[in-house]
Amino acid sequence: MMFAALTSAFVVRRAFSDWNDWASVHKPTILFWNTGLLLISSIVLDQSRRALKSGHRTAFNFWWTGATVLGFLFLAGQAVAWYQLKQAGVYISTNAASSFFYVFTAIHALHVVGGVAALVYVDVQALRLRLGPAKRTVIDITAIFWHFLDVLWILIMVLLYVWG
Repeated sequence: MMFAALTSAFVVRRAFSDWNDWASVHKPTILFWNTGLLLISSIVLDQSRRALKSGHRTAFNFWWTGATVLGFLFLAGQAVAWYQLKQAGVYISTNAASSFFYVFTAIHALHVVGGVAALVYVDVQALRLRLGPAKRTVIDITAIFWHFLDVLWILIMVLLYVWG
């Protein structure tokens, strides 16, 4: 719901602003790398789920840990993007476009922190041999949430690059 409300606010604000009021923010190139990291992490996550389904616990642990590391790298990439914007003199208060950029990416990053926490939880439980094929619910819910974060990120990127 929050994403829908922010998107509505973004579209309305953009539609009713003039060129002087809305100056597009130069987006750091690392955002494309971050998109790749997020998409690859979902592929790796699905690979781990397939490994578990076929009874390969070690492969599951390997792939799940890989997805977790990619989640941390995404967050680090977001920090780099914000740092680069700060170095370029672009702050949340610079203009409406920069405000929306920071709000969208910060709220998404907060959700990614939650997703990474869930990935770490599953990873730790799996390495301690407390998860397995019979306890797939937490694994499946975590993976679904992670895929949802991918979809939101892609929508945010389209929104910011097409209309931002």
